[in-house]
Amino acid sequence: MAERRVRVRFAPSPTGPLHIGGVRTALYNYLFARQHGGDLVFRIEDTDSNRFVPGAEDYIIEAFKWLGIKFDEGVSFGGNHGPYRQSERRDIYKKYVDQLISEGKAYYAFDTPEELEAKRKEIQNFQYDARTRMQMRNSLAMDRTQWEQLIADGAQYTVRFRIDPGQEIHVNDMIRGDVRVKSDILDDKVLYKSADELPTYHLANIVDDHLMEITHVIRGEEWLPSAPLHVLLYQAFGWEDTMPRFAHLPLLLKPEGKGKLSKRDGDRLGFPVFPLEWHDPKTGEVSSGYRESGYFPEAVVNFLALLGWNPGTEQELFSLEQLVQAFDISKCSKSGAKFDFQKAAWFNHEYILRKDDEEIALLFAPIVANNGVDETFDRVKQVVHMMKDRVSFVRELWPLCSFFFIAPTEYDEKTAKKRWKAYSAQQMTELMEVLRGIDDFTVEGQEPIVEQWIADKEYKMGDIMNAWRLALVGIGKGPGMFDIAAFLGKEETLHRMAKAIETLG
Repeated sequence: MAERRVRVRFAPSPTGPLHIGGVRTALYNYLFARQHGGDLVFRIEDTDSNRFVPGAEDYIIEAFKWLGIKFDEGVSFGGNHGPYRQSERRDIYKKYVDQLISEGKAYYAFDTPEELEAKRKEIQNFQYDARTRMQMRNSLAMDRTQWEQLIADGAQYTVRFRIDPGQEIHVNDMIRGDVRVKSDILDDKVLYKSADELPTYHLANIVDDHLMEITHVIRGEEWLPSAPLHVLLYQAFGWEDTMPRFAHLPLLLKPEGKGKLSKRDGDRLGFPVFPLEWHDPKTGEVSSGYRESGYFPEAVVNFLALLGWNPGTEQELFSLEQLVQAFDISKCSKSGAKFDFQKAAWFNHEYILRKDDEEIALLFAPIVANNGVDETFDRVKQVVHMMKDRVSFVRELWPLCSFFFIAPTEYDEKTAKKRWKAYSAQQMTELMEVLRGIDDFTVEGQEPIVEQWIADKEYKMGDIMNAWRLALVGIGKGPGMFDIAAFLGKEETLHRMAKAIETLG
């Protein structure tokens, strides 16, 4: 048999914002597809009409656009295997439901929710399966005329998959190896509901994957318990030869304690769990997003790629292209990956360092302007050059370097107590005279003259620089003093020094 073109899919449900765990699943699918020269399909699984949330689909598409994860076909992207929304494929599914029923591999069940609840109370750990199905109201336990009449009368029903006990099911998983499950533990899953004329996820995803020629299903670990059922469905349809390979990814775990990462963890610890900010149309609640929190999409992608996958080297920084080259799905972990949000901030810092000053300055300039400062772009860029190595986010620049644009109106009390000595005013007055005499006020023009003066006077370098910093900045932090003075210029430098002498005495 000729080798099939690799085709993978990401199929979210439009029930709310895209969780960061879903982003990682999509990323791994993307990397796998690109690595094998294959296709990534974007499908919307909207069979659960009760949970549909307006705006969720557009949100998901926008999130991937921001992240740079590109799909080859699917909803909003076109392609030859559409429609790509499950709600638009009702007629397709019905044909396959009817096929299973006609072949005796599925059956009609007319049990009401109340009847099912009563049975759960009657039988401990009740499961609708080979042991109990003949006690229930379904087409297997009725005469044909009875159930046909019920359907003719418009009775609501579900279609359940008939699972025979005594089988050993093999799930060939690319991460976990050969997973074996006994069919005796599986229940007769609902595949179709007449109430909305839509299949459940289990049937829809099998049919869609088959018709869309999906070769590999890469999805979250939470779907592993369903995988044996999906294998049985492929067998029931006679599609074993084209059944996709499975890979079940490890869960993203809470940063602290046990369990799956949730929005509550983000709210409690102060980090986003969604790629973009989300405004809930029902509650009005606003949830933070990585984009609005100041993360670069490349940093988010890099961070997520290493949550559950190890390249086998010490390398941590990867471009998307490098990830495509390095990714190996068999090197994904079987156990869950702890979500280290501090590491995410570290990645963002690393990407700030690697971006050119101009790109960061374009983001920082509006912040400067919003603080009432009218400054040239070139000077904003100079500040970025001096300060970007100190921050993880562009928004952190302003509190750190506002002193470049606005003179201090007060002086940090602790720093003043420690750094402004009894003789500092005298020394700063002398330094002002030295600075007045310097024509070339660049770093190179200032540094040798000031250092020579300090040496000639036998002053301590630390005393001079600490007091000078306090005078120009107002606190005990910042880049080199000659860099600060050169940026401020002679006039502003002298003005700030005079103010400090007057204030601190």
